[in-house]
Amino acid sequence: MKYKVLSTLILTLCFAVVAMPQLLVLDGKALDRNRAAAKTEERLAKALKDLRSQADRLVAKARVYSVMDKKQVPPSGDKHDYMSQGPYWWPDPAKPDGLPYIRRDGERNPELNNISDAAAMDDMVGEAETLAVAYHFTGDEKYAKHAAALIRTWFIDPKTRQNPSLKFAQGIPGISSGRGIGLIETRDMYRVIDAATLIEKSSSWTGADRDALKQWSTDFLKWMTTSAIGLDEADEKNNHGTHYNVQVLALAIYTGQKDLAKTQIDVAKARIKSQIEPDGRQPHELARTLSWDYTNMNLYGFFTLARLAEHVGADLWNFESDGRGIKKAFLWVLPYVRDDKKWTYQQIKDRKFGQTVSILRTASQKFAQADYSVLADKLAAAKGESSLAILIR
Repeated sequence: MKYKVLSTLILTLCFAVVAMPQLLVLDGKALDRNRAAAKTEERLAKALKDLRSQADRLVAKARVYSVMDKKQVPPSGDKHDYMSQGPYWWPDPAKPDGLPYIRRDGERNPELNNISDAAAMDDMVGEAETLAVAYHFTGDEKYAKHAAALIRTWFIDPKTRQNPSLKFAQGIPGISSGRGIGLIETRDMYRVIDAATLIEKSSSWTGADRDALKQWSTDFLKWMTTSAIGLDEADEKNNHGTHYNVQVLALAIYTGQKDLAKTQIDVAKARIKSQIEPDGRQPHELARTLSWDYTNMNLYGFFTLARLAEHVGADLWNFESDGRGIKKAFLWVLPYVRDDKKWTYQQIKDRKFGQTVSILRTASQKFAQADYSVLADKLAAAKGESSLAILIR
C-alpha cells in the first residue's frame, strides 16, 4: 500500500512539474543554479544584495503605472487606449505650425515625453521583472505582491488596464494618429509574462490573475495578427519585423496556440534570409544613423526568436540559408566588439553595449565558445552590468 501511495505522490509531483507554466526567455535552470550559488559565490551574493536593495526601494515607493495616468485623451476618446508619439519626428521649421512633422533619424524629440504611456510601460516591465526575480531568489512575498500589483494594474484591473491594442502608438503630428511601427514599444511583453510566471507560487498572484493576463495576451495577439496596423508592422523588413515576430511567437506559446507558434518559425527563417547577408551584415540596420545600436538591437531580437523557437522544437541558432544565419550575423559583429575592427558606419551617439553583453553570454552557451563569456565579462567590467543581468544569465 505504501508503495502505491509513494507512486501516486511521484506521479502527482511529475504532473505538477509538467503543468507548471514555462518561462519564455529566462532560463529557469540558470536562475535556480545562481540562486544556490549566491550562498557561496561572492559576485552573485553581491548582485543579489544589490537586487534586494533595488526591490526594497520599489516596494517602499509602492508606485504602479497605468495608461489612465496620461493627461492626453487618444482620438478614440478612451484613455484606456495606449498612446505615444514617434521619437524621431520634429516640427518642420519651414511651416508656421510645424506641420506635418519631419523625420530626423536617431534624434529623439523630447516632446514624446509629454505622453507618459511609453515611459510608464518601460518602467512597469523593468520593475515587475526586478521584483519577480527578487522573489524567486529570496521567497520574500512582499516582492511578489508588488510585482503582481504592477502587472494587475496595467493589464487586468478594469479601471486602469490598457486596452489590448496599439492603435495610437508612435503617432506623427500632422501625418498619423498611430502606426504599425508603434508595435516596437511592446517588444518586451515576454518579460512581463516571465515575471508573472516567476511569481506563480506566490499567494499574491492568483489563478484568476493568470487567466486574465492570458486573456489579455490572447486578445492582443488577435489584434496584432488581424488589424491593419498590426499587419503593417508584420510587413516591416528591419528590426521592427523581427520584434513583431518575437511578440507573436512569445504570445502564441504563452496562450497555447501551437499551430500559430509553428508558423512563426518559417516567418523567422524568412526574416533571417531577407535581413542578414551571407557575410553576416544587417544592411537595414547599418543604414541607420545609430547603426551600432540597431545592429545589436536586431541581433538581440533574432537571439530572442531563437530562444523562443526552442519551445516548439526548432533550431534557429544553427539555421542557415544561402550562408545567411543568426550565427553569421553574430560573427560579423564580433571583431567590432573585440576592437579588432573599427566601427565605420554612422553612429551619431555613443555606442551602447548592454545588449551586446547579453548577446555574448548567450552565444557562449549556444555556440559552445567559452571565450565569448570571457569577452562579455571584460566588456561588462568596462561598461557596467546590472545586478539583474548577472543573476539571470
